[in-house]
Amino acid sequence: MTALSILDLIMIGEEKSLVHSLNEALQFARCAEAAGYSRYWVAEHHNMPGIGSAATTIIMSHLAAGTSTIRIGSGGIMLPNHAPLIVAEQFATLDSLYPGRIDLGVGRAPGSDRQTVLAIRGRNPDHREFSDDVTAVMDYLEDNQSQPARGLPGTHDTPVWILGSGQYGARLAAELGLPFAFASHFAPRYLKQAISAYREHFRPSARLSAPYVMAGVCVFAAETQEEAEYAASSHQQWVANLHTGRPGLLPKPVEGYMKQLHDSQRIGLDQELACSVTGTRDVVRQWLRDFVEATSADELMIDSRIYDPEVRCRSFEITAEALLNVSSSSSKRTGT
Repeated sequence: MTALSILDLIMIGEEKSLVHSLNEALQFARCAEAAGYSRYWVAEHHNMPGIGSAATTIIMSHLAAGTSTIRIGSGGIMLPNHAPLIVAEQFATLDSLYPGRIDLGVGRAPGSDRQTVLAIRGRNPDHREFSDDVTAVMDYLEDNQSQPARGLPGTHDTPVWILGSGQYGARLAAELGLPFAFASHFAPRYLKQAISAYREHFRPSARLSAPYVMAGVCVFAAETQEEAEYAASSHQQWVANLHTGRPGLLPKPVEGYMKQLHDSQRIGLDQELACSVTGTRDVVRQWLRDFVEATSADELMIDSRIYDPEVRCRSFEITAEALLNVSSSSSKRTGT
């Protein structure tokens, strides 16, 4: 069975504020919880117009406090931006406040442009190996005395996930025996190769006995095809604007957006959003089943930047209804 989860960038919509987005995120998390989703993750980005998820752990605490059963996680913490001890302390605290409900997904991308990276890390940051940072975070969470300092006392059983969009993350997750989340919702090109490498090289660990793959997909579901396409246009506009040097707030939806694009623009957008489906319950169901059959993904993480909060919640509900086997028994291996 395949589990369903949600990724949220805390998009700030046109004519809205960060306060609106944070309130909507809690609405979405509650909607996902009621619909049977496994987890709700928040991404870390900095200095990106329209994205309000810079203070990732604070937002996670906001969402966890307003829900009761769904797992809340990072999708992910960009580990090179932070000292491993600080990350471990923050997630140990979250785990203590919301026991058994916190996930730590980590990535090695900067989450922004070079100037912002320098602002975060300083002008002359020490070089650190991502694999060493991951190991250090796990040591601190386990309180196993392997590091020169200690994190918060006690063992904090927070699942650690490796995020990636290529071979590096897949190989590292396999080597460390950790679950692997692939960013196919915006970088689909190497999906099958990365999953294959991860499964082939996986080494069982105390944290995970068998490979576990999460794949990102974009889903825009509605009662009619026309409504779904209209809702999807906000996401499509934002991605197109980003790649033409015009990043900004999440646009309001427009009718027939894809038809308005030049062929080259449409082809580029289709390539980036290849792991996407827009349509009715039946269309979404068939696409999801085909995707799972092609990838054998254990879990799907939905990214759908829809402007209207009620339309977005309804899209989550229809997607869950479309994939009837929402809860994955195998996901218990990773703490669901």
